[in-house]
Amino acid sequence: MNQRRIVLITLGIMTSLFLASMESTVVSTAMPTIVAQLGGLESYSWVFAIYMLTSTTVGPIFGRLSDIYGRRPLYLVAIGVFMLGSLFCGLAQNMPQLIAARAVQGLGAGGLLPLAFIIVGDIFTFEQRAKVQGLFSGVWGISSVLGPLIGGFFVDSVGWQWIFLINIVPAALAAVLVYVAWQGVPQPTGPKLAIDYAGSALLIISVSSLLLGLNELGTLQSSVLLALAAATLAGLIWVESRAAAPIIPLGLFRDRMFAVACAHGVLVGWALFGSMSYVPLFVQGVLGTTATEAGSTLTPMLMAWVIASIIGSRLLLQFSYRSIAISGMAGLVVGGFLMTQIGVDTSRIMLMFNLALLGIGMGLSIPAFLIAVQSTVAKSQLGAATATLQFSRNIGGTLGVSVLGVILSMRLAAYLREAGSSG
Repeated sequence: MNQRRIVLITLGIMTSLFLASMESTVVSTAMPTIVAQLGGLESYSWVFAIYMLTSTTVGPIFGRLSDIYGRRPLYLVAIGVFMLGSLFCGLAQNMPQLIAARAVQGLGAGGLLPLAFIIVGDIFTFEQRAKVQGLFSGVWGISSVLGPLIGGFFVDSVGWQWIFLINIVPAALAAVLVYVAWQGVPQPTGPKLAIDYAGSALLIISVSSLLLGLNELGTLQSSVLLALAAATLAGLIWVESRAAAPIIPLGLFRDRMFAVACAHGVLVGWALFGSMSYVPLFVQGVLGTTATEAGSTLTPMLMAWVIASIIGSRLLLQFSYRSIAISGMAGLVVGGFLMTQIGVDTSRIMLMFNLALLGIGMGLSIPAFLIAVQSTVAKSQLGAATATLQFSRNIGGTLGVSVLGVILSMRLAAYLREAGSSG
């Protein structure tokens, strides 16, 4: 493949990565306005959670299918579904319609997110990946952090519908770039193994039951759903250990580095998406800022993430994965601890400093783990391994958004009861 085609493909997948990851957080600053217009405050957390849920469950499925049938067909399917979901979100007239449209949008994003990093692993050598993977991780971070800022801007200027409709034209352009430039990329070789339908179904049921159960904590329905999640997870492990082409290749977890990378993904996803979903709400509702100002609070995390991603990835050519990853994880721990200390008297400057530490930690550790995984797995499992790593971050983010949403609802209900009784 010539350099011009590589550049076009890179631009296409970078654009789609930006859009798909931005949509995980773009609604955070828009939700007060959306709830005011559409109602449904009791469904507040589901606008976040359903997107994370659907994108999380289908990620490994897209990754494994791309190992079997090729990257381009799966990429085009994913971006088409994402565009359709974005259109439906912009046209939603009530909260149930918006949640359903977000589910469709998440299905498409669930393919775009892992496929972007899988394609990078296909078309670049190790040295090239060390230089560009940080840029891609930076784009993933930029878009996640820019989401609330963009959401606040559109809400304040033209209307919340445009946080979804704005996706359609750049997504279509990205699809055209990848379709036209995709020439000379090696296609999957070997027998076309049967699709792991049983594993796919059990994965979807398990993750869906878990999230639904967490959303209803303290009820009988929650207990039933969590029990179902545990049972289907056990069934998933049994099925995947026997499948010819498992959606989640359990054998990879015998590699300590891969297992640690996935554990890191769960925790960093929790920290990232939990913060991105509720910090703007805190800044806007408690500190009394506008939607745009609330989104701008996340800017230091954006800048720190980008700089750390680029520098950290290049340092991998001189230092070990372990050194870079541990440095990043130290930043995450310190930043996460400081975030637990915020309150009504916390200044925006201190909050932004704490978020910058989180950004540095993510920028150093995420590319290091990703490049390490892609450099050690067999080529035939590159898609599944990359998608599983992305899955770990998404499941962490889904858990973070859902659990923090439950805590928010419980605390809010308690405060309202106290206010009512004292009045």
